[in-house]
Amino acid sequence: MRIYVIGIGAGDPDHLTLQAAKAIGRTDVFFLMDKGEAKDSMIALRRRLMSSYGRPGHREVQGRDPERDRAPADYPGTVADWRSRRSAVVEELIRDHLDAGQTGAFLVWGDPTLYDSTIAILDEILARGAVEFTYEVVPGISSVSALAAKHRTPLNRVGRPVQITTGRRLAESWPDGVDDVVVMLDSGPGLAAAPDDADVYWGAYLGTADELLAAGPMAQVRDEIADRRARARAEHGWIMDTYLLRRPDGKDGPETTA
Repeated sequence: MRIYVIGIGAGDPDHLTLQAAKAIGRTDVFFLMDKGEAKDSMIALRRRLMSSYGRPGHREVQGRDPERDRAPADYPGTVADWRSRRSAVVEELIRDHLDAGQTGAFLVWGDPTLYDSTIAILDEILARGAVEFTYEVVPGISSVSALAAKHRTPLNRVGRPVQITTGRRLAESWPDGVDDVVVMLDSGPGLAAAPDDADVYWGAYLGTADELLAAGPMAQVRDEIADRRARARAEHGWIMDTYLLRRPDGKDGPETTA
């Protein structure tokens, strides 16, 4: 058995690469994780790509994504527990629905190597040894790349590093030695803690019909972004946003911005 982990881009069907389209066309069984009605649009894009590029007779099977605490006291422990429970669901799907000689696939939003759990979950399943398969990762256009392109700005400045982090970590401290920071998975604290002197390039639902963009000095657009984010979450039931923070040249970040 072979499994593809296919990055499908940040939301625009045109983000799909030729490599990804060919992998979809070689797939017999597509595995989908049901995250509830609020995220039906994410399933809809996957089905559109399966219909457009999938081979005749391909099948779709779904598993229910386990619930997890989004604001736990022990974040690493909570994520590890969730991944373990999710891996049990995925293992059952593979065992019960993928036959010897067949190819299965997971269609991963954005890029599978950036803040996605699919690779770690497949490794955990293989480590248990109850199900045997090989897998291949097909890269995709991440929300980070899509964000920079939408704002027509490079992620880094000449000779300078750029760091990708989470909103939770940014709220704890600004990364040392870095003036350009990309923030993902922010439920609110990162935006609130971002320094006033940083320029921000923000985007939500990138590549979709619901796309939102904003840019400017953080001191001027923080409230606008927070308001648009809250209204979008209320309307859609979920939000995926990413932003680049750019501090003035040569100004070190503070030890803490919380």
